[in-house]
Amino acid sequence: VRMSAQSTTNSGDNSKHSETSNSQEENRLQHAMAVGAAIGYSSPASAALRYTNSSDENSDAFYLTKGELGWFSGSLSIGALTGCMLAGLCINNIGRKGTMLVSVVPLLIGWILIGLAQNLAMLICGRILCGVCTGISSLVVPTYTTECASKDIRGALGTGFQLFITVGILYAYLFGSVMESWRWLTAVCAVLGLVFLMLAVFLKESPHYLLSKGKEAQARQSMQYFRGKSYDIELEMAELKQSLEESLQVKVKMSDLTKPYILKPLIITMLLMVFQQMAGVNAVIYNIVIIFQDSGNTLSDDMCTIVVGVVQVLATASSTILIDRAGRKVLLSLSACFMSISIFCLGVFFYEKNKDETWAEDTLGWLPLTSLIVFITAFSIGYGPIPWIMMGELFYPNVKEAVGSMATTLNWTFVFIITFTFEPLQDAIYTYGAYWFFGSICAVNFIFCLLCVPETKGKTLQETTAHFGHPPS
Repeated sequence: VRMSAQSTTNSGDNSKHSETSNSQEENRLQHAMAVGAAIGYSSPASAALRYTNSSDENSDAFYLTKGELGWFSGSLSIGALTGCMLAGLCINNIGRKGTMLVSVVPLLIGWILIGLAQNLAMLICGRILCGVCTGISSLVVPTYTTECASKDIRGALGTGFQLFITVGILYAYLFGSVMESWRWLTAVCAVLGLVFLMLAVFLKESPHYLLSKGKEAQARQSMQYFRGKSYDIELEMAELKQSLEESLQVKVKMSDLTKPYILKPLIITMLLMVFQQMAGVNAVIYNIVIIFQDSGNTLSDDMCTIVVGVVQVLATASSTILIDRAGRKVLLSLSACFMSISIFCLGVFFYEKNKDETWAEDTLGWLPLTSLIVFITAFSIGYGPIPWIMMGELFYPNVKEAVGSMATTLNWTFVFIITFTFEPLQDAIYTYGAYWFFGSICAVNFIFCLLCVPETKGKTLQETTAHFGHPPS
């Protein structure tokens, strides 16, 4: 994915082209890969740490029970919740670039703790610290992207972060399949954080942040850098100034969140975040190796996992092309629809396996892999990237900061709830019941997208907020 793209501004017969820097995109996406590796690590590590009757209890390794594996997987989201709160404080005090740099510190410390872990407590502490980086990134990177990108490529660049998270997940799957030790896998994943830290010196600060701090000359330099030397930035700088002045004049209080033109997009944003996680995607990603072990698939567990990881990358890459063409609403609706169908089908397999294991594996052995490919594809094209993009497109800057922290915190709260309750849910209503539960949520989600979600493709912030009744400036 390249950050260079063309945005044409017509003035008579003249046109200027906006070109953003490839090096900036590479740095930002290296950060996303480091986050993705932290997310993807859980699956191969959980499979290696899972206690079975064949586990060698006399070795110097240790194993985790089902309940302990839930804590191991879910603890990342505990750290992410903390990271969300820290990000809200940091992005306006030390800047977007500074916040991304700071986020790497807990990530590297977390990897060290996991790699040296001698017990569950050390594993959980390490995962929490990795989660702090993940939570910070989920707020600061979409903010940074929205502020640096021109509106015609804003959607494509927004999906770039999600794309390279999936590349990082695949990275963890690939190395997890060839490395026998989950400890060495830790070191391989930590390398991505080190690479980002070395490259981060080349990052440019957001022009929005610089202008908000009264550094107009530096903001102009940053804007010119992102748009290209030949691009006339005057109109865009004037719009940015006006937007900032309006946000400073109107300080948002908690009571303001009840105003219809803020409350409506706020509810939509919150529900998008809830539906994103209630689809069960993180329960699948964190436990995908275990899911294939339980399904008895004829392909090796590692091969199935890699196939799903590759599909996830390709589908998210497709989203970068489709999002500014098909639009947000269409992709979200299709995403919810196909997620519902595919996760229901996965439930059907486990239902039949519960009745007759041999018949299910012989006759429907292809269904788990197929269902998960469709599920991950649907999620990656729509519900993976778009809620984060829309979070940056529905609000003025004076509202966006508060809403961003609330939405991101809510998102990671549900990541924790779904991940931690996945095993107990399977025990309570059986494996097939858990997947049918997720499928039902996706079906409700589909109706919500059709009826309630607005289209923001190609619209300015003023046009989007006017849709909800924001008074004209």
